[in-house]
Amino acid sequence: MIIKNATFITSAASPSQFIKSEKPIIAVVGKSNVGKSSLINMLANQKKLAKTSDTPGRTRLVNYFDFGEFILADLPGYGFAKVSKVEKEKWGRVMQQFFENRQNVQYVFSLLDIRHPPTADDVTMVNFLHSSAIDFAFIATKADKLSRMQIKNNIKEIAKRFAVPDSYIIATSSVTRQGKEELLEKIEKIIFNIKNYGNYVDNEEE
Repeated sequence: MIIKNATFITSAASPSQFIKSEKPIIAVVGKSNVGKSSLINMLANQKKLAKTSDTPGRTRLVNYFDFGEFILADLPGYGFAKVSKVEKEKWGRVMQQFFENRQNVQYVFSLLDIRHPPTADDVTMVNFLHSSAIDFAFIATKADKLSRMQIKNNIKEIAKRFAVPDSYIIATSSVTRQGKEELLEKIEKIIFNIKNYGNYVDNEEE
């Protein structure tokens, strides 16, 4: 897959603003500062399509991007301790409402910081996706911070934690572009299966 011209569509703060599209919608979830915006920019071959920040908790809306063959939805980051309880609950409601309607999303990339074990919030998010019967895969970000052996070992630990094959986790780096081609191939397969079967089915992972 080649991304030629990714563009920002809109931001949504409530269910009435969630977009519906004939194109597959892939959502990106992860804790605050895990690297969602950097991953989006890497896929788009742009530096500023999604706004990045060193300050966790910047994304407070569902931001939509048109990638040509699919729509990418960037959801608010979770787990930022300095955000007020009211704000956390607001974010939680937005995400709950987003996932309630399968027209809003057909597939999810769950981002994890490869340098650290999954957090309790990461586990909660994954359990929610499982209980909602939403197809998803793991993206392990910031791989440039580790050696090859550390990457391999940490992927094994993540896979063990969530009881999935090592191959289910794609290690990426927005700095070195590691994992970009593998991720694009994954997206191409996701789009093909959604268009032809109505959902994502990967016989190699079943």
